[in-house]
Amino acid sequence: MTYCLNPSCPQPENPANTQFCIACGTQLRLKERYRAIRAIAAGGMGRTFLGRDEDRLDAPCVIKQFFPQNQSTSAIAKATELFEREARQLYSLGEHPQIPTLYAYLEQDRRLYLVQEWIDGPTLLQELRDRGPWSESEVKALLWDLLPLLQFIHERGVVHRDLKPDNLLRRRGDGKVVLVDFGIAKQGSATAMAQTGTRAGTQGYAPMEQLRGGQAYPASDLYSLGVTAIQLLVGKMPEDLYDPTNGEWVWRSQLAKQGRAVEEAFAAILDKLLRELLRDRYRRATDVLQDLQLLSQKSTRVQAIAPPPPPSPPPSIASRGAVAPSSSDPISAELEEIRTHFSQATGRSSPPSPPSPPSGQKRQGKGDRFDPIQADLEALRSEFGEQE
Repeated sequence: MTYCLNPSCPQPENPANTQFCIACGTQLRLKERYRAIRAIAAGGMGRTFLGRDEDRLDAPCVIKQFFPQNQSTSAIAKATELFEREARQLYSLGEHPQIPTLYAYLEQDRRLYLVQEWIDGPTLLQELRDRGPWSESEVKALLWDLLPLLQFIHERGVVHRDLKPDNLLRRRGDGKVVLVDFGIAKQGSATAMAQTGTRAGTQGYAPMEQLRGGQAYPASDLYSLGVTAIQLLVGKMPEDLYDPTNGEWVWRSQLAKQGRAVEEAFAAILDKLLRELLRDRYRRATDVLQDLQLLSQKSTRVQAIAPPPPPSPPPSIASRGAVAPSSSDPISAELEEIRTHFSQATGRSSPPSPPSPPSGQKRQGKGDRFDPIQADLEALRSEFGEQE
């Protein structure tokens, strides 16, 4: 099927290889190359389609159409700025395995389009709904996966400003998490990336400096990462993890209600990501990575110095007669043979454990040292009597 991109088309579905829409006559391919297959999302700024790239063996792609619902002049101007910004951000970041590749940014029929790589996989929000809360180790793995990506975009002067589970997709095949939707991302210099402008971001995930003043720093993305981490860990929305009366996050108590807890050092890392004041929060992704590395090294050292389990106690003398003597111990074998001889002679089945030598018993051998073999023989003689 080919989907007509005309927003006013009464019947947008067409046969697969049709060149012009049967219902409205609109050309169905963008730049004679990209063809929409079906609509997958719609929002205030436009629509998103799953498409295919006919110049790349019909490889799947994403087609974003700029079509703001608010048609006022100021709204269109702002929406156009945000749409163009996403294209610039993707282009400036180049190719990264965890950022969708930009294929084209074009205009056709007085409408703007952005064509980018299709990421096949669910969002982390979908994963959370399907399988429930994540374990501590899974959340740690996510931080290890995303922090180098944030470091990459921050070093290039980009602040995403809308990091949340719905904008993180797990790509099928390699399992890597991909960050999408750079539509409200801001770009500045490498040394001063605070930008004043539109108050953008998602309530619950964006920090106060972003929502109130429209300022975005690398630490703003780290705050959103912290909110994402505790949401996945506890399995609840951000508004259920924050106490507005006392102005504090209560994710620890919510986790405790589930009978769960995390390592205290890791909980401290999450708490620092969530600090409301910018000066109290992590400033750079590398700072978080450093603390995670120290935590990992500490855990490794604790495992390395843990005492081994105690060895099993040796078998007692009383148990020797119940098992076959080892061929490597001739003395034990000889004693067992003597026990068998005395047992057969007296009709007894199995002798009891030999008693310890009494204090007044005569010791044998040089220096009057106690001879355990002689003691065993004496015990057998006492038990069975002398044989003629």
